[in-house]
Amino acid sequence: MVAKPEQYSELHRKNMEAAMKLAQMSIENSQRMVALQVDAAKELFQDSVENAKALATVKDPQQAVALRAQYTQETAQKMMETARQMAEIGNTSRSEFSRLLTEQLAGGSKDMIDAFQSFFGSLPGQNTQVVETMQKAMATANSAFEQIAKASATAFAPQTAAKKAKK
Repeated sequence: MVAKPEQYSELHRKNMEAAMKLAQMSIENSQRMVALQVDAAKELFQDSVENAKALATVKDPQQAVALRAQYTQETAQKMMETARQMAEIGNTSRSEFSRLLTEQLAGGSKDMIDAFQSFFGSLPGQNTQVVETMQKAMATANSAFEQIAKASATAFAPQTAAKKAKK
């Protein structure tokens, strides 16, 4: 059986779709990050204006120090919450990226093996060892990727669970 151009076109189409999904995910996550930063900047600016107004009316130095300490604490809390939300977006992105990549590798490697089998099957003096070697290499690569994905998920899961428990 000879590999047909349609098979290669289909493989290429699937790879392009996966790349587009990853690009779209990246754009959406970047937009979320920017929106989060803009919202935080607006809120901090508004708080600083209100704090400046409050400090302008204070006559007692101790009250001014107390207001500044309160403002500093509130600002730090807001910054930490923003950082936590950004980390959550990053962790979600990594999980989704791993899931998409795993799906692509699983589906793509089968398509590639089929294409290689068709290609090598059409050559004179068909060498079955080449196809078997390719299959083993793809299986090894998939297995290695799955182990990395599991290790990543395990490494980030305790952090995410601990952060959600604090809420």
